[in-house]
Amino acid sequence: MAATPEKTCLAQREGPESAALRADSGGDQDILQQFHQLQTRYQRTTNALASAAHDLKTPLAILNGYVEVLRSEKLGPLNERQREVLRDMHSSGQRLQQFIQDFLSFSTLETGEMKMRFEKADLNGCLSEVCRLWSNTFQEKGLALYFLPNEKLGEFPFDSAKVQRVVSNLLDNASKYTPSGGTVWLHAEPHMWERRAETGSGVSQERRRQSTFHPNSVKISVSDTGPGIPAEYHMEVFDDFFRLSQNENQSGMGLGLAIARRLVGGMGGKIWVESAPGAGCKFSFVIPLKPAAAAAGKGKTK
Repeated sequence: MAATPEKTCLAQREGPESAALRADSGGDQDILQQFHQLQTRYQRTTNALASAAHDLKTPLAILNGYVEVLRSEKLGPLNERQREVLRDMHSSGQRLQQFIQDFLSFSTLETGEMKMRFEKADLNGCLSEVCRLWSNTFQEKGLALYFLPNEKLGEFPFDSAKVQRVVSNLLDNASKYTPSGGTVWLHAEPHMWERRAETGSGVSQERRRQSTFHPNSVKISVSDTGPGIPAEYHMEVFDDFFRLSQNENQSGMGLGLAIARRLVGGMGGKIWVESAPGAGCKFSFVIPLKPAAAAAGKGKTK
């Protein structure tokens, strides 16, 4: 049966709209498919690099072990030139070992395989141990490192190993960019973390100060007397593989702060930086006194 003029006109009017809808739908599917392909490719690349880094761990550990034996002079005395060469070998080996560990940690966090383990412990003792491990490094670089235990901090459930890793990454960052003769402070205190969005008619500053008598979290800060970070980079410094242009000569992969951000997020906390050029940096993070259900579900709580 032949189409009527009315039906013919109706089909002509609907045709472009239907074609546009089909084109939009097809475009969305193409974008989604490309996204999944990029995601798969990224995951494969990350896994391949993590596998390569893992394969390097054992031979590097053996190499570092032999360097340590030679430096101890158990195999015979060394002259000053030999000691200097072995010091350089030791330093380079330790730096490469740190690169490998950073990338392995990054890949584990990316794949969601890292589990949190919340156990009731003393934060002051945890942080004191980190300072002890870093004291020699700071002394060798001519830096002062200060930490005073806070009597207001009681025991609470947290992942001690992850907190130490975050603090170590922040101390490592401070030691790299603080010039010789500078100072680094590590501080921890009870904190009232207000998670709700702040508004203009929100709580007054005086009332917020009073609310610190009922803390719900702990704030840990690392401050230094380094060159500082411009305000426009305060968010980007926590991105993967990000390095400031003026710091490109410094060693590192740009993963330390990215790993710290992921670890703090995994514990249900947040991390940020306060800084200005020439005024040093203050990196702070908070972790809740009671692990959130989502964070506790990622690991084990005792």
